[in-house]
Amino acid sequence: MADRPVTITPPTFTVAIDGPAAAGKGTVARALAGAFGFAHLDTGLLYRAVGVKGGDPVAAARGLVPADLTRDDLRSLAAGEAASVVAALPEVRAALVDFQRRFARQPGGAVLDGRDIGTVICPEAEVKLFVTASPEVRAERRWHETGESIPYDEVLAQVRARDARDTGRADAPLRAAPDAVVIDTSDLSIDEAVARAAAVVRARLGAA
Repeated sequence: MADRPVTITPPTFTVAIDGPAAAGKGTVARALAGAFGFAHLDTGLLYRAVGVKGGDPVAAARGLVPADLTRDDLRSLAAGEAASVVAALPEVRAALVDFQRRFARQPGGAVLDGRDIGTVICPEAEVKLFVTASPEVRAERRWHETGESIPYDEVLAQVRARDARDTGRADAPLRAAPDAVVIDTSDLSIDEAVARAAAVVRARLGAA
């Protein structure tokens, strides 16, 4: 049996993944990091951590430490709402930009997922993906994540409100980069979404 071809990763290689809440970008990002041996940063956790710390959000962003990203409550709906609010503050975003850019260009490759990675944080990224899905599908996913303890209609309203904040903010609004590959996961399984994303990364690595 012939050996499988070995893919050589350039010294720096950044995969930027953007998209709205519950579209599956985090799942895709983690899968790509594992498949290609890249470091992974869920940049949304940075904003969630700032949001749940409370107090002055700018001071919280400037004083963020790695331990803040391991809190048990960062995946809650409340943390997500807090993240969306503080992420709209230009001073908070500026305080976290340098950390993200250093992470993105570390040796061995990196995958970052968030809402402005391909447009603001890493516009020079070798791969840009925009992972999305319909609001109804994303709300249903979030609804199941909460154990259906909150009415679906309320979760859908929260998803739509967050979309409006994220796309309507003046600083670094959520949008697909012009050269991003869009992956709509509304009707895709996890394996199908990951396979599409991996094919894009594999092709770019082959051209690097």
